[in-house]
Amino acid sequence: MANHPSAAKRNRQRITRAERNRAARSAMRTTVKRARAALVAGTKGEAAGPVASASIALAKAAAKGLIHPKAAARLTSRIQSALHKLA
Repeated sequence: MANHPSAAKRNRQRITRAERNRAARSAMRTTVKRARAALVAGTKGEAAGPVASASIALAKAAAKGLIHPKAAARLTSRIQSALHKLA
């Protein structure tokens, strides 16, 4: 329980931000999962769209501070190289 009005406000802000971050992180993970599934199942042409959207989602997540920028770069690199390995 917050003892000061400013502490109560900080707690409300924390809850709001945590919900927003949770939703954004979940959406990012879903796009990456769809890209990986497209890489396993489809051809290069079919997987290009999901891989591009996953790259964008990772870049946005890194810019917002949801994940580390180097983690985003590493994941982007891995899915892009997997796309280029497809025939």
